[in-house]
Amino acid sequence: MYSEGMSTQERLVEATRELLWERGYVGTSPKAILQRAGVGQGSMYHHFTGKQDLALAAIRRTGEELRAAVDRLLDTDTSAYARIEAYLLRERDVLRGCPVGRLTMDPDVIADPELRAPVDETIAYIEGRLAAIVQEGVDSGEFAPRLVPAEIAATVLATVQGGYVLARASGATEAFDGAVRGLLSLLAP
Repeated sequence: MYSEGMSTQERLVEATRELLWERGYVGTSPKAILQRAGVGQGSMYHHFTGKQDLALAAIRRTGEELRAAVDRLLDTDTSAYARIEAYLLRERDVLRGCPVGRLTMDPDVIADPELRAPVDETIAYIEGRLAAIVQEGVDSGEFAPRLVPAEIAATVLATVQGGYVLARASGATEAFDGAVRGLLSLLAP
């Protein structure tokens, strides 16, 4: 499952990331992490103080990767609309949901300020990037001056996260796709 060159610490972090996405924090036991990573119990405690410390490293890594993916989509010389469209239409595992957004539904993550911080930071980062792009569109006349960039950015995020929920509930991607198409039609210059 993991490359031979991957360190034990990396295997633990990657296994935890996958399990958090699949099962959430409560459903991710140290035993499951060790089994998925293919390492012994001593390895986990050699690199991390426990489940929370390992989960924090995994959540941080997931947030970093999501922010980097968003930057690759948004750091282009295209129109504001095209960049938002690229974000909304990017390839996703819709039925699996967002690896960061799913953590917002995990009561143990939300109750723990340390685990919650990278989740909040990632969401705020994406929302801020989207708001800045909407502002560029307003400033250039591409978008109507009545648009409030922070509100549009929140709407984009809500559409994506809500689309994941609707798709998972129905077991099909059509609800997600329809929400994205609807938002894009409302934003079209």
